[in-house]
Amino acid sequence: MHPAVALGLVFGGCCSNVVFLELLVRRFPGCGNIVTFSQFLFIAVEGFIFEANFGRKKPAIPIRYYFIMVAMFFTVSVVNNYALNLNIAMPLHMIFRSGSLIASMALGIIILKKRYSVSKYTSIALVSVGIFTCTFMSAKQVASDSSVNEEDGLQVFLWWLLGIAALTFALLMSARMGIFQEMLYKQFGKHSKEALFYNHALPLPGFLLLAPNIYQHAVLFSQSEPFQVPVIGLTLPIMWFYLLMNVVTQYVCIRGVFILTTECTSLTVTLVVTLRKFVSLIFSILYFHNPFTAWHWLGTAFVFVGTLMYTEVWNSFGPFLARWRKRPKEE
Repeated sequence: MHPAVALGLVFGGCCSNVVFLELLVRRFPGCGNIVTFSQFLFIAVEGFIFEANFGRKKPAIPIRYYFIMVAMFFTVSVVNNYALNLNIAMPLHMIFRSGSLIASMALGIIILKKRYSVSKYTSIALVSVGIFTCTFMSAKQVASDSSVNEEDGLQVFLWWLLGIAALTFALLMSARMGIFQEMLYKQFGKHSKEALFYNHALPLPGFLLLAPNIYQHAVLFSQSEPFQVPVIGLTLPIMWFYLLMNVVTQYVCIRGVFILTTECTSLTVTLVVTLRKFVSLIFSILYFHNPFTAWHWLGTAFVFVGTLMYTEVWNSFGPFLARWRKRPKEE
């Protein structure tokens, strides 16, 4: 598949996925579990048919390793979605998750005994300052928004702190999972489609622990106002339509990233994913009118410049610019 098509899938799928997630969360902040379950179920069924060949294909990586990976992946997904129920605004959620580089580097130094260049440490410092700035300004907003009633304000702020703690935990767990995957791929080779299937299929029984919450939100979704789907004319509750579109766009997003990894270098993939996050963030702020001050913009700039520095994308522009400058002379 042409890389341009993969780019379209990533930007179209991932950006629209964030929009539908915010539409869901704005109506029911605690709906993270039903969203996560639906995404896992859809990808697991698709993988069971097309990747596992209805269970007939033997996994290349021993299943015991997938159970370890799945425990981490399931925890990260549930905690990240649940954080939205703890007074965490969507823009802060996106910015905080962009700090995965910090967690990856920290755990890489501790676990894999890696050493990095000065530019890498500088980039991580920029990302850290950016996230701290956005988090600090969001904390001030939470405090000021709930200052009408001091007792309620304290409770809201404490829930927000718990949300920050949840995001931090998910960030570190996600980085640990990345290191575990890296070690597995070195030993058994890369099998990303297989890993995608098992990471989503094996955790499904774990959702039984969350069944009451999932059922409660399924009932609430069914009670939402009816919506007629364009073109096909089908009428269904609007929250179910939002959930369906969230699941479909999540799948398109994941498939786009997977295709991109097979067609482009890891540097290009990182750059595309970073730019996609920035576009999603801008759209979330403008379309949903999420509060975003000049300090938030400054923090965001630090995060994205630090990310681009880490991937050393500037180095790849050097040869390109050199060729571009020589072209008129050659003609």
